[in-house]
Amino acid sequence: MRILITNDDGINAPGLVVLEKIATELAGPDGEVWVVAPAFEQSGVGHCISYTHPMMIAELAPRRFAAEGSPADCVLAALYDVMADCRPDLVLSGVNRGNNAADNVLYSGTVGAVMEAALQGLPAIALSQYYGPANAKLDDPFEAASVHGVETVRKLLDHGHWDTSDYRLFYNVNFPPVPANQVKGIAPTYQGFRKDSYFAAEPHMSPSGRKFLWIKGGAQHGPTGTGSDAQANLDGYISVTPMRADLTDHSTLADLRKALS
Repeated sequence: MRILITNDDGINAPGLVVLEKIATELAGPDGEVWVVAPAFEQSGVGHCISYTHPMMIAELAPRRFAAEGSPADCVLAALYDVMADCRPDLVLSGVNRGNNAADNVLYSGTVGAVMEAALQGLPAIALSQYYGPANAKLDDPFEAASVHGVETVRKLLDHGHWDTSDYRLFYNVNFPPVPANQVKGIAPTYQGFRKDSYFAAEPHMSPSGRKFLWIKGGAQHGPTGTGSDAQANLDGYISVTPMRADLTDHSTLADLRKALS
């Protein structure tokens, strides 16, 4: 198996080391793991692409490249340049430092990468490690992802639904904020919503007297509903959420057509 890996935390992120180990085991002794990751951190860029300016790409080692662009850019760089003659069988993104569950999905560069891969017709999975009091201060806060990552991806590859529709299915996986030995299992979930927890802009004054705004995240450990991704994570389960890039609300489309006819 030939696997492309990327992330949004950057080419030097510890989570990418974890993902490389997961991918190497999945690929097997006869497989290949290719890395095309952002040269610098790209957290929060979502599915952004560098449409209005070019990006530099550098080969750091065999099958290892850094691109001055977003995670989605890295997927495009891999498919149309680095791996143009040997397209991957699978794209993995992560392992993100922090969760990409609930509303975080909408901002996530980690998810943006696999969304682009799916649009390009490839099987793709995003992997993120939830942080919390039970794992943040471990010697390896990625322990749950490190220990359970290979098994989780294998189960998805063997038993997940992989279609070839226009807006191809991809998967968003979040590992719970607990040590590996406290993970309770895998839970198929829907994308939750954190009520009363939003991103915000917080003003600060610089020493020179100028105002700057920092984007500030909301609380990450509130309830999000039974069966949702974030709630499963907080309950100790690995969440697996099937997703598509199609943003149409199909449940209201027929009523809208009647109302506007």
